[in-house]
Parts: sequence; structure tokens; C-alpha cells
Amino acid sequence: QVQLVESGGGLVQAGGSLRLSCAASEPIFSSYTMAWFRQAPGKEREFVAAISWSGGTSSTYYADFVKGRFTMSRDSAKNTVYLGMNSLKPEDTAVYYCAARSASLPTQSPGRYGYWGQGTQVTVSS
Repeated sequence: QVQLVESGGGLVQAGGSLRLSCAASEPIFSSYTMAWFRQAPGKEREFVAAISWSGGTSSTYYADFVKGRFTMSRDSAKNTVYLGMNSLKPEDTAVYYCAARSASLPTQSPGRYGYWGQGTQVTVSS
């Protein structure tokens, strides 16, 4: 059973930066797609970014609303993926979740991910 643990959330002013981390309990990156989702109060969980591996090459995917501001990366030696967030806006306020899917093809559908972390709160003040 893969376990995911997020960290790095917090309170930041608009325009600021944060880096979220997601540590996996075992080395899964070569065969799993890792993703970040977020959920704001009263809203559905939405896709933020994903990273997958195929043929020794990693690819990243981003939701349109974070392109150019957020960067997803990985450190295989630490079994950890990261979400670097710059130019944060108040509308980025949400609980951010790390997710894993045992397939190399990413998807934006949260129902296709079988493993989830507990979430980390990101609050951006105006």
C-alpha cells in the first residue's frame, strides 16, 4: 500500500511563493503517474499538475490556470515530488493533495488516482 505524505503548505501573501513536497513510502516513480490536485471550500477537487515517466523520459502537465506559475518536479532518490508555486493569488487558496496512479498515462480525473495524501493547506492573503 503506497502512502503519500504532503508538506510545505502555509500562509503567504499574494505574489509570494511556496514549495509543496509529497513523499512516497516506496520508490514508485518509474511506473506511476504523480499528480497534484486542490480543493477549495465548496468546490470540487481540481487537477493542478502531473508528472509521468515513459521510456526513461518524464513529462509534466499543468492546468491552464497554473501554467507559467507552478512547476512540478521530482527527486527519485528521495521518493519525493514537489510543486513549486510562484506568483500566488488569493484564488489559489485550497487544500492541496498529492495523488498517485499506477499507470504512466496521466489523467485530470481524480477518480483515476488510487492513492492520496492527507492534504496540506495553502492560504494566499490579498
